Amino acid sequence: MNIQIFDDASQLGVAAARQGAAAIRTAIAEKGFANIIVATGASQFETLAALIAESDIDWSCVTGFHLDEYLGISDQHPASFRLYLRERFVDKVPLKAFHYVDGSDPNPEQVCARLAELIAQHPIDVAFVGIGENGHLAFNDPPADFETDSPYLVVELDEACRKQQAGEGWFATLEDVPTRAISMSCQQILRTKTIICSVPDERKAIAVRNSVEGPVTPDVPASILQNHAETSLFLDKASASELTASSTL
Repeated sequence: MNIQIFDDASQLGVAAARQGAAAIRTAIAEKGFANIIVATGASQFETLAALIAESDIDWSCVTGFHLDEYLGISDQHPASFRLYLRERFVDKVPLKAFHYVDGSDPNPEQVCARLAELIAQHPIDVAFVGIGENGHLAFNDPPADFETDSPYLVVELDEACRKQQAGEGWFATLEDVPTRAISMSCQQILRTKTIICSVPDERKAIAVRNSVEGPVTPDVPASILQNHAETSLFLDKASASELTASSTL
C-alpha cells in the first residue's frame, strides 16, 4: 500500500479526493466513462466534501455504486447510508447514475443478485473506502469472507462494529443498531483498479496498524488491501500513531 500521512482529517480528505479525482478523469479520458464505489461513515466526511469540490470532472460520465447498507431501516432513517449519500454526494454532482443498496427490501438476497448483475456490467475504476475500528472493510466484519466471488453479501454485524455506529452518534443506543446488513464483498472491492482508503481518527489507529503491518487474515478484513497493488491509504497523525517507522517508508 502507498501510505500518506497528514496533519489532520481535512488535509487527508483533500489529498484523497485529489488522487481519486485524477483517477476518475483518467478513466473518462481513456474510455469515455468512469465507474466508482462510494463509502459512507464519519471517516468519509472530508474526502467526499473535497471530491465534490474538485474541478473538471464530467460527472455525467460517472456511474456510482453504494458500498453497504443496514437491513431493516428506511432510506429516511438518520443512519441510513442511502440518506447519507444523497445528502453528501449524489445530490451534489450530476452523475450518470447511482446504484443504491436497498436495505429496506424484504428480500435482501434479491437485492444482492440485482446489484451483482449491474456491477458486472460496470468494472470499477475507483473505490473510496475506509477501515472500521474492528478492521472491517465495508461491512465485512471479522472473520470476513475472503473467498466468495459474489459481489454483494448479506452479513452479520459484530458487536464492535455496532458499538462504533452507536458511538459515532448514528443511533441512540447499541440496541438500536441493526444486526444485519448488505455489504460489497472483499473480492469485489479488490477488483477495483484504484482504491482510495481514507482513515482519520485515533480510534482507528490499532486497526490501521493491524491492517498494514499484520498478516493478511480474515480476522482483520482490511488487511486484504495488502494484496491490491493500487491501494493508497490516507491517514492523519492520529490514525497513523500506532504504525512503526518502517511502514511509512
